[in-house]
Amino acid sequence: MYALQATSVSTGAALLVFGLFAVVGAGIGGIGSTVVQRLSNPVVRYRQLLLGIVLPFTLLSYVVFLLLGLGHLIAGGQTGVVGAVLATFAELLAAGLVGLAAYAPAVPGIRSVRDIKLSTSQAVIRMGRYILGITVLVTVVVAPLEAGLSSVAVLALLAAFGIGVQVIAPWFIPLVRSVDTPDDQTTETLNRLRERAGLTVRDVRVLDTEQEGTANVIVRGAPGYRRLFVTSTFLDVFDDEMATALLAVQAGRQEVRVRARLIGGLLIALVPVFAALVDIGPLWPLVGASLGLLVVTLWVTRRGVRAADDYAAEGVGPDAVADALERYADVHDMEPPRRRLANPFSKSPPLGNRIDRLRAQAEGE
Repeated sequence: MYALQATSVSTGAALLVFGLFAVVGAGIGGIGSTVVQRLSNPVVRYRQLLLGIVLPFTLLSYVVFLLLGLGHLIAGGQTGVVGAVLATFAELLAAGLVGLAAYAPAVPGIRSVRDIKLSTSQAVIRMGRYILGITVLVTVVVAPLEAGLSSVAVLALLAAFGIGVQVIAPWFIPLVRSVDTPDDQTTETLNRLRERAGLTVRDVRVLDTEQEGTANVIVRGAPGYRRLFVTSTFLDVFDDEMATALLAVQAGRQEVRVRARLIGGLLIALVPVFAALVDIGPLWPLVGASLGLLVVTLWVTRRGVRAADDYAAEGVGPDAVADALERYADVHDMEPPRRRLANPFSKSPPLGNRIDRLRAQAEGE
């Protein structure tokens, strides 16, 4: 019911289209990288390049491969469940390789503006591992769409997928990233800091970021089994006070359920689209309703991020949180971005706005 009709083309023609997308993607990455390096705040601009241009181009390539039936050609025309799974995996992986072709030319520029040691080959291998893992995961939910499920079943499948990803994340991340168990001393230190921050997790893992120099901290998993992931760079560059502040922000996000706001809102935003697909109402008004619900979802999520900052500020002080966020920006060689008007399609307020808001709170105490 929902599978797009594939155009009948030869294997050679389909592979030619794949090659063209890969070449164009490499051109986008190379030219975009050259332009970004000449702009102010290039680290932020690189993120915008990858998320705002490379990612949409990758998704476009997937739609084209799907329409051409590239996956079924690669799968040898097999039918049934096996054929659907193989075709879906092949199309998603082909799109991922297009994205990888666009990403690779940008790595030298990223290495230059960040002054890090990550080689292009290392970056491509790590990104390729991530793409492969995501391809397998997404295939699980996309392949059943070939079976012509009802709109209610498809929506239920997407909801189960969204929830399932959160549940399996503590085990999935180690499959696509290099992860270590911290030694006893590091574990003791992190347990002490997260207790001060009010962060409740079951265990801790360390992501190896020695080469790329990203200092992040994330919490993944369902209530009762949340796992804290910190990067090796995070352990190296933040002192106890700043680390506690950033852990407190994560505790705040856990408290106000930032991810639940986002995922739940996205699922709700899909309802009008599915209603349009089964002719419950006019197409474009329902698509507009979905867009409106998406904007509302992202607004609610941004409010959750601010509430998490407030939670952290209440626990460790607004100046401490602001200092940690500024240090985070310094470590990643970027100027904290600021906007007068919020981007309606962003799930987080600009980092500079968050810092200014915390400074204002500190001055008002």
